[in-house]
Amino acid sequence: MKFKVLKFGGTSVRTPEARHLAALKVLSVREQGFAPVVVVSAIGRKGEPYATDTLKAFLDDVDHAVEPDPREMDLVMACGEIVSASVFATLLRSLGCPSMSLRGGQAGVRTDGVYGNARILGVNPLGIVEAVERGFVPVVCGFQGVWIQGGLPGAELTTLGRGGSDTTAAALGAALRAEAVEIYTDVDGVKTADPDFVKEAPTLSRVTYDEVAEIAHLGAKVLHPRAAEIAMKFDIPLWVKNTFSEEIGTEIVPSRELPGRRVTGVTHSGKLVYLQVDLNNAEPSHVRDLQARIYDALARYEVNVYMTNLGPTSIGFAVERVFYADVQDMLDALVLPMPGDSRVVYLVQTSNEPSRALETQRKLLEPLGEVRELKFEVNEGCTMVSLVAYDFLQQPGVFYRVISLLDRAGIPVLQTNDSDYSLSCLIPESELRRAVAVLHEEFGLATLS
Repeated sequence: MKFKVLKFGGTSVRTPEARHLAALKVLSVREQGFAPVVVVSAIGRKGEPYATDTLKAFLDDVDHAVEPDPREMDLVMACGEIVSASVFATLLRSLGCPSMSLRGGQAGVRTDGVYGNARILGVNPLGIVEAVERGFVPVVCGFQGVWIQGGLPGAELTTLGRGGSDTTAAALGAALRAEAVEIYTDVDGVKTADPDFVKEAPTLSRVTYDEVAEIAHLGAKVLHPRAAEIAMKFDIPLWVKNTFSEEIGTEIVPSRELPGRRVTGVTHSGKLVYLQVDLNNAEPSHVRDLQARIYDALARYEVNVYMTNLGPTSIGFAVERVFYADVQDMLDALVLPMPGDSRVVYLVQTSNEPSRALETQRKLLEPLGEVRELKFEVNEGCTMVSLVAYDFLQQPGVFYRVISLLDRAGIPVLQTNDSDYSLSCLIPESELRRAVAVLHEEFGLATLS
C-alpha cells in the first residue's frame, strides 16, 4: 500500500472554493494509485468563526482577570480541526470519494501531557490503515493528539502548539512510511524571500531539510521546523506546494542530494524587543550566577529568546514582542540574593522606567543589606533579518560583506548572531523591507530556481 500524506493549511480550507481545489488534489493523488491521507488545519484565520484564535478567545473573554485552564483551552482549540476534518470528509464524499474524519487520537497520535505545546511521543496509525483498507480516505485533525495517563481510563486531548498540523502530517508520514508528505499552502513553495517584501522572489525547486528548518526557525511560516526535523530523521520525501496552482512546488531533500555552497534566501522574524543589561555594577564573583539565574528563569517559563549575548559583564537577548509583557511580569522586580555571606541583593528592572513593584521591593530590601539594581536597556522597535546559506558563511569576508552592505544602506545593526546555516542581524523594524531587498539583490537570489 503506497501512502501519500497531504496537509492543507487554514487558507486552503478557508472557503468552499478553496476546499474544492484541495479536494481535487486528493482525488488526483488517488487516481495516481496512492492511498491519500489528508491532514487539515482549522478553517480560516483569526476573526473567522472556526479559526483557532477565535475559539481561543471564547475562553480568554470569559474573565480577563482569570487565565483559562490549559486543559480546557486545548479542548476548545481542538474544535477547529474537528469541524474542518468533518467538513472536508463530507466534501470528498459529495465528489464520489468515500471518506471519514479522524481525531488525532483516533489516528494514533500519542503525546506527552504538556497542554498547549505537546510533543508527539509516537504514532500507531492502525485507525488510518483500517480506514484505507475499507476504501475510505482518512481526513485527520491536525494539531492534536492524546495523552494517556498511566492507570487512568480514557485519554486526555492535547494540542501541539504553533504549526502543529505540519508536525502531524510529518509524523503520520513517518509512521506510515509514506511515499511523500505534501504540505499545501497559498504560495508556490519555499521562496528566496517573503513575496510581500520581494515581489519577484523565485521559488526554489529543491532545498535541504536543514535549510528549510533554519528558514522556519528564523521566521518564515511556510513550514514548521518540527515537521522538517521529523521528515529528516525518517528520510521522508517532503514537498511544499500551492493549493491554488499547478506549480510543482519545492522538494525538500537530504543534504547528500544537494551538496555545495550556496545562499538559499533571506528571511525575517516578527516584531522583537531587545533587552540588555550591563553587569559591571555587580561583584565579579556574582556575575556568572546572575547570568545563569536570569537565563534559568527564561527557560523555566519556556520563553524563546533570540540574539543571545552572554559577555563577561553583560546579558542580552531578544523576545517576541507579544511575549514582552510576560517577560516583564516574570523578571521585573525579581530579587536575586547571592549565596554565602554576601550582604548584596540584586533587583532586576526590565522597563525603561522603574515600576511600582520595583520601588516597593527596593524599600522592603534596604534593611537587609546593599541593594544593587540590574537595569535592562529595552529597545522595543526591533526585528531580525537573516541570510540563510548552506556551507557558505564559513568563507572569509561574508560577515564583512553583509555588515558593510547594511552600513552603506544606512541600516543600523544592533546585534548579530550566526550558525552553520545563517547569519542574522538585529535591526530597527522600520528598516526591515529595505534590508531584505538589499540582501536579496546583493547575493543574486533573484536568479535562483
